[in-house]
Amino acid sequence: MSQVQAAKPVLFVLTSHGTKGETGEPTGFYLGEVTHPLAVLKAAGIPVEFASIEGGEPPIDGLDLEDTTNARYWNSDAFRSAIRNTLRLSDVDTKRYAAIFFAGGHGAMWDFPLSTAVNDVTRAIYEAGGIVAAVCHGPAALVNVTLSNGTHLVAGKNLSAFTDDEERAVKLDKVVPFLLASTLSARGAHHHPAADWTQKVVVDGRLVTGQNPQSATGVGEAVRDLLASQVG
Repeated sequence: MSQVQAAKPVLFVLTSHGTKGETGEPTGFYLGEVTHPLAVLKAAGIPVEFASIEGGEPPIDGLDLEDTTNARYWNSDAFRSAIRNTLRLSDVDTKRYAAIFFAGGHGAMWDFPLSTAVNDVTRAIYEAGGIVAAVCHGPAALVNVTLSNGTHLVAGKNLSAFTDDEERAVKLDKVVPFLLASTLSARGAHHHPAADWTQKVVVDGRLVTGQNPQSATGVGEAVRDLLASQVG
């Protein structure tokens, strides 16, 4: 794959929420949903920066180091330093970024939808012509994002997200504050599910979404290709 000479970086946003509701069980951002799209973008020469809702070091989930991409980044001092020192999302300068990407992990279900920074930063980047992307539970960020005209960003858009069936399969459908796919549909989105744990990536203009961890690489590839088309 040839290098994409992106003038601006992609902003990866991670959850700062570390527990699954009232269960006390730990969660956070899902490592593979960061490392896999990161590997795609880095291979294409596209710079990436990290933010989280609260800034600093966010909690982590899915620490599967048998995954070679996860292991490569987890053993990288540069990556670990970047993760320990994420920007606070409300402090970012939106004009610096070509795209924003919301990684999943169950923690995203609690803090992404309630964050005014998520709304403000996403709207600013999207309305400036940037790309908005998310994978798995990352689309929880899009549940409440409204555009300047008052409409939901996802209204009328085709997208993919962690399905209600997948949530039931992991027995967290009664733990999460809402069912993601159903709620996105209620906002006017056209949700396109695939079979549980199979890759599904949907691109609708400058909106890129993926269903589950298996879709993380594909989301990265779609963002890469959209950036290439913008600078090509």
